[in-house]
Amino acid sequence: MELLRIGVIGLGARGGFARHFHRPEAGARLVAACDLRPEAVAAAGPRLGFANWPDPAVARTTDPDDLLAGDLDAVVVLTPDDTHAALGERFLEAGIPVYLEKPMATTIEDCDRLLLAAERSGTVLHVGHNMRHMPVVTQLRELILAGAIGEVQSVWCRHFVGHGGDYYFKDWHADRSRSTGLLLQKGAHDLDVIHWLAGGYTRRVSAFGDLRVYGRIADRRDNSDRVMQDWFSYDNWPPLAQRELHPVIDIEDLSLVNLQLGNGVLAAYQQCHFSPDYWRNYTVIGTEGRLENFGDTAGGVIRLWNRRHDYRAEGDAEFPIADGAGGHGGGDVGIVDDFLRYLREGGERSATPLAAREAVAAGVTATRSLRSGGTVLEVPPAPQARLRPRSH
Repeated sequence: MELLRIGVIGLGARGGFARHFHRPEAGARLVAACDLRPEAVAAAGPRLGFANWPDPAVARTTDPDDLLAGDLDAVVVLTPDDTHAALGERFLEAGIPVYLEKPMATTIEDCDRLLLAAERSGTVLHVGHNMRHMPVVTQLRELILAGAIGEVQSVWCRHFVGHGGDYYFKDWHADRSRSTGLLLQKGAHDLDVIHWLAGGYTRRVSAFGDLRVYGRIADRRDNSDRVMQDWFSYDNWPPLAQRELHPVIDIEDLSLVNLQLGNGVLAAYQQCHFSPDYWRNYTVIGTEGRLENFGDTAGGVIRLWNRRHDYRAEGDAEFPIADGAGGHGGGDVGIVDDFLRYLREGGERSATPLAAREAVAAGVTATRSLRSGGTVLEVPPAPQARLRPRSH
């Protein structure tokens, strides 16, 4: 099997994800690496999986246009969120398949630009919703599809973002002009999972949120000379003891959202960036039972209640959460393999660009709601163009 030739743009905090594309056993290898910062390109080798760097088989550049001229089978875009639309559209129009890190973009309009560019050019667009390959999520979905709780009526998600101060309040994420907010940047994962488990997309939202903690910290620094791995530490605790936060912080660190999906399912999403623990708790309630996970990686469990009784902590059945190699409990490797298979074979895939757009649309509309006092808002529908299935 001839190896697919992959280029990567963006070697910052998320850049190490690209190492999953440099795997001959998966049928792909990295042949080009790009970042606007020369120092990032020079230091990228170990994070990309290269024992010796620079590697003569990998072109290195600080200009994305150089990758347009290369003989690539796909490009992986791991740059900051507000650059996704322009870069993605440029490569789609050039006929180069794009793997785009989530969220798809920072506005609904830019998502729709990307959908239309992919439709117009007939080029593959794949968005990095790797949690659709995370065992806790796939197991919940399998139980739902098997009828374990009957018809889904409600999904609740509590996201305890214990690393929030390090992950999102020391760089561009904290500036709403770059990220829109964390209901989009961080919430896109969970909103997409809610949609997948419930079998529908959000059509109405009402949200409340506030900057409760990190806005009170006066110690600020321009961290553009560093990436998250340089400052992350479990010793950065309690939250008000954080130091060297981004000069601009105008996003929320606590958010609560109610959602009504197009199929009638009601959902709720809660996100806190100063909790001591870091995990997601999903509850799915159907006409015949309830599912809930405790822990979201190997060592955790999913519990099922499907009989009537009073308090019963252990549930009526318990399912250990499977283990997986790589980040997100194996989700990172899973989505890369899905993308590479789709490039070769077409057919079905777990996450479509339309689903990615709908996660952004829910997150952006929820952000507008919370910044307007919790007003109930309608989520704008996607444009009429749809991405046709790719077949061979």
